[in-house]
This record gives sequence, structure tokens and C-alpha cells, in this order.
Amino acid sequence: MTYALSSGVTGLQAHQTMLDVAGNNLANVNTTAFKSSRVGFAELLGQTLQQGSRPTDQIGGTNPQKIGSGVGIKSISPNMGQGGIVNTGNSFDVAIDGQGYFVVNDGNKNLYTRAGSFAVDEDGHLVDPATGFLVQRIGVVGETDGFQAVGDSSITVPYDVSLPAQLTSSVTVTGNLSADETSEIQTQVSTSAQAYSYSGGSTAVLATEIDQLDQFTGGSQPDGQLGAAETGTITIGGYHPDGTAFTTGLTFTVTDTTTFDDLITHLNTNVLTDATASMANGRIRITDNTTGYSQSDISMSYSGTGTFEAPPYFELTTVGGDSVKNVNIGIYDSQGGKHVLSAAFVKTDTVNTWDLVITSVTGGVEGIDPDERRINGVSFDPQSGAFTGIPTTETSEFTMTFSHDPATPQTIAIDLGTVGGFDGVTQFAGSSTAVAREQDGFGAGSLTSVSIDKGGVLVGAFSNGTKRDIATMALGLFNNDSGLLGVGGGYFVPSANSGDPVLSEAMAGGAGSTVGGALEKSNADVATEFVTLIQAQNGYQANARTIRVANEVLQELANLIR
Repeated sequence: MTYALSSGVTGLQAHQTMLDVAGNNLANVNTTAFKSSRVGFAELLGQTLQQGSRPTDQIGGTNPQKIGSGVGIKSISPNMGQGGIVNTGNSFDVAIDGQGYFVVNDGNKNLYTRAGSFAVDEDGHLVDPATGFLVQRIGVVGETDGFQAVGDSSITVPYDVSLPAQLTSSVTVTGNLSADETSEIQTQVSTSAQAYSYSGGSTAVLATEIDQLDQFTGGSQPDGQLGAAETGTITIGGYHPDGTAFTTGLTFTVTDTTTFDDLITHLNTNVLTDATASMANGRIRITDNTTGYSQSDISMSYSGTGTFEAPPYFELTTVGGDSVKNVNIGIYDSQGGKHVLSAAFVKTDTVNTWDLVITSVTGGVEGIDPDERRINGVSFDPQSGAFTGIPTTETSEFTMTFSHDPATPQTIAIDLGTVGGFDGVTQFAGSSTAVAREQDGFGAGSLTSVSIDKGGVLVGAFSNGTKRDIATMALGLFNNDSGLLGVGGGYFVPSANSGDPVLSEAMAGGAGSTVGGALEKSNADVATEFVTLIQAQNGYQANARTIRVANEVLQELANLIR
């Protein structure tokens, strides 16, 4: 009877533990990233009543006889399997789909958790808001932009850091230039980007004296005009429609009586041979004398007494040629100022060859050198239509200066695609579809929102429309994560049997991917735990009945003795 009583007691204790574990699992059925546990039973060492014997020549062998002493808890094993992932809409919530643990620091040591309900504190640190523990990062993402401090592994969300402007240094152009499309052959017209006025806003005309313009200052007269002995010089440069450079009339003297009519006459008489200069709406206009492809261009600069805002460049208001495809894109200067760069592909007189020329640039342009506004000889294979490059004497870039920094030219490389390939511009039959697809500049901006991608990278969206990588979350991997020691709050620390943590990025080194705006649910299954409760109850009742029966038998025995 003693064995029955003691075995029943151990059965009660074991099934009580089983009930406790199941109850804890059910209590945490809605705890973020909770990992359920299960109880494993094992028979306790019993008493051997008779040893086994070996067979002899006369009789066979006998088995040992033993009587058990009950049951014990063999293990309480955590189930570290994946819980379901549910979207929350909170940008700083993040779940791990696969292996790994988020790494947080309590100021003394790292702890590990699957519960990715994070937030940003007053100092901009990404933290667990329930404890203030700092979320840790890996790698150098964000350090170059100043988002993360070098040597500090805690993640900072830089709401208080402005992203400095980046000037445009590259523009990518893609699409088709029609091999057979034609349109009405046009005459090229160039118009000064500067409009001229006098008397505080009246539109300048041919009779207007240059030193009377609103755009002229610095003469010795009280109204800023030139004195009788004062002069200035307009230097003229550019190209005729056939691409040859101007060689005559390259300087023009300005006195206190010089008018626009004098300048226009000088251009027509001494400079231009296949084009005609005129005035229109306060602007100087150069019109080719014939239609068709043209490389006509002109530039002016002023030196001498006073300051005259000579045209920084001439806009191509009409591009000459029998096939023209306009493209435009927003670009940025070094201060983040935005300008619209308009350009045009124009088919040349050489078969399968186009030029790309700047037609205009908006806002604060100090100058565009005629030598730096046209990419000549963009050629294509006559059979495949693939881009075959530009002449070795040409460079595929534009150069211009802006008013805020006239001493520093801004060069913009034009990416037309791989030579021999079809990833950039092409020339097939049909419509022209070429576009300036993208550029690498942007204005200054501040952080407006953050998302977390599958690689655990915090991606910041800025008010200037750009996105930048802010930091990469660290994930801890263990050889035996079932050996981790839970310390409450959903945190774990390594134990002697878990192995040391190996830090990794998401989707690398065996680590799972991260899911932003989501949390991992508890992996405790209600149905399974209810079945476990029933099993624990049945086991408890059975062992209680064992004790009861053993007690009744002992009472009966006591009654016999009386």
C-alpha cells in the first residue's frame, strides 16, 4: 500500500504541474510573441523485488521483478515555433518571420525578444516603451548620413536631423527615338533667357538705350547710366547653324547712347550669316534663315563700366529639324533649389544619329556655355536599333552655373544606356517615347515617416520626397534557442546550453525576414491547451482515486486487526 500511496502523490504533483503549465499557456494566449511550454513525464526509479536470472540446463531464465514508485517531471520544454503574424498598422511594430530575436540593451547587457512592439523616445532612440530598453543595430547603415552615431549600436530615429540637399549629378534617359516618324520641318529660333525692361518694368524695344535698362546698374550718372566717357564691352560667342563657330564681330562696345537697335544691327551685320537677330517682347531673338537641323547658338557676357545682365544663355524656343522629341525633368542645384531642365532630341542630317540639346532651364541660371549644352552624335545601329554610343570627341554631359554660386559649374552626366544594349535609348520604328526617367538630386528635407523592410532596415521618408536607409536592426541567432532562459517581459538571456548569440541582419546567416507594421502572436493554441487541461484533470482524478482506494484498503486492514 505504501507504493500506491506514494505513487498517487507523485501523480498528483506531476499532473498539478501539467495543469499549471497549461494554465500559464492559456493565460498568455494573447501575449505578443509568447512561447508556450509543454510538460514531459518520466517514471521514477522503482524498487527491484527480484533480480533476473540466467537460463540453466534444467530451467529457463527469469525476468527481474520491480515495482514503480510513481511519476516525475522529466522536462518542461518551451515551444519556440513561429506564432502567427498580424498587421497592426503601427510603423514601429515589427515581427520576425523565421529564426532570430530582436536585440535590446538595458544599459548593462543585451537581452533578446520576439516581441517587436517598439516606439521612439524623447531622445529619438528606438526603444521598447514598456521598459525603455534600447533596440540595437548592426552594420554601418545610417552613419554616413549622420543618422547614427559611430560606435553606438543603439538605433536613433533622426526626426531632429535634416537631410542636406544633394545636387543633381546624373540624369537617366530611356525610351525610343522613332526611326521613321517625321513631322513638319521647323526653323530653329533662339530667344534670350533674360527679358529686358526699362523705367521700372516697361518692355524694352529697339530704341531703348542699354544703359537705361532696369538690368543695367553702376554707371556714374545719378540714375546709374553711363557717363559720356564710360564704356562697356559685350563679348559674343556661339555657332552658326552648320556648327561652325562665330569668327567675326565677337565684341560690341556699349556707350551712353547705344541702343538695342545698335546691338541687333551689329549681330546681323558682323556676326550672323545664316540667321537673323530681332527683338520680341523685350527679348533678343535669333531666327535661322532656313528650316531643318541646326546647331545655331549664341552667348553674351558684359565687362567694363557698370553691370549689365547679359543673357545667361539663349533658350531654344523652337528646335530646328524634321524630327524632335522633347524631354524634361526636375533637377537640383547645390543648395537644393529645384529647376526644370528641358532638352530635346533632334534628328541630324546623318542617318541614325541624333543630338541631345538643352532647350531651357528654369530659375536662377547664371549661364550655359554653348560648348556644354549639346551632346552631338547619339547614334544607333541601323539594323538592331541599339544605342551605339557617341563620338569619342564628345562627352555625354551638360554643364551650367546657377546664380547662388556662379564660380562653380554644375556638371550633369546624361546616362543614355549601355552601348550595344537596349536598357537606355533605342531607335525603332513607331513613336518616339524617350523620357528623362530619373535623377539623383534632391532638396533639403526632414524625416516624416519610417517603415521597416524585410531586411530589417528602417527606411525613412523625407519631406523632399526622397527615401534613405536609417539603420539595420540586429537579430540574435542561437544554436539552441530552446535553451534560452526566460527572464520575464518576453525577454530571454543566453544560458549554458543555448550557445552564445550570433548577431546578423534579417534574411542573412539563417535569420528570418522582418515584417514591418505587424506583431507576432502567441503560439499557444487554445484547443490544444483545453485538451491538455482535460488530460491533466483526468490524470489528477485517477491518482486521487488511487490514494483513496489505498486508504480504504488500509482502513479495512486496520479493522481486521481490531
